[in-house]
Amino acid sequence: MLKKTFKILGWTLFGIFSFLALYISSVLIISKITVNSDIAKVEEQDAVPIYILSNGVHTDIVVPIKNEIKDWRNEIQFSQTQSKDSLMNYIAFGWGDKGFYLETPEWSDLKASTAFKAAFGISSSAVHATFFKQLREGDDCKRILISKENYQKLVNYISNSFSDSVHPQWIEGHSYGRKDAFYEAKGSYSLFYTCNTWANNALKAANQKASLWTVYDKGIFCHYK
Repeated sequence: MLKKTFKILGWTLFGIFSFLALYISSVLIISKITVNSDIAKVEEQDAVPIYILSNGVHTDIVVPIKNEIKDWRNEIQFSQTQSKDSLMNYIAFGWGDKGFYLETPEWSDLKASTAFKAAFGISSSAVHATFFKQLREGDDCKRILISKENYQKLVNYISNSFSDSVHPQWIEGHSYGRKDAFYEAKGSYSLFYTCNTWANNALKAANQKASLWTVYDKGIFCHYK
């Protein structure tokens, strides 16, 4: 009986380590494959500037608060942030697991149940919106010029990520700071579709350089060195 138990345990551990090895290998290899690498350069006077912004783990897509194509103030209200500061120029959007977002402001707050639900796609999601007055380009913040046509596609992608694309549902009482807010979103986070997969797909939707598939931020930023 004991021998049989050890055999089952051995095969279980072998299966887990084999899966992890295949998963990590796939992430590292597929993330390096570029899509939309031949995108035509857009002249600045005809372009909309956007940014990809990373905190070292998570990627946000940053867009102008308003232009002739989209005025985000119609859906994302300054009054829904603690500061209520309207003197902002950009808004960053990120997507992720709702439980992870709301219950884990610091890594030390992470619960096993939250991690399990997030990994296996059995919880709901949220969009995190953060206002900025200005951004500074660097290794973790890249500026991209896109055409107005492609910006409209990006707007559609972001809007369609909210549970209600016309009237985003504010998750009241939750924020990381004074200039951000959370909203109900569509979809589920998992090992195969993370916050960075969402951001990578946003770039794909806007016909910009992106990874074929990625789950981590460097899989995006390696295409924008």
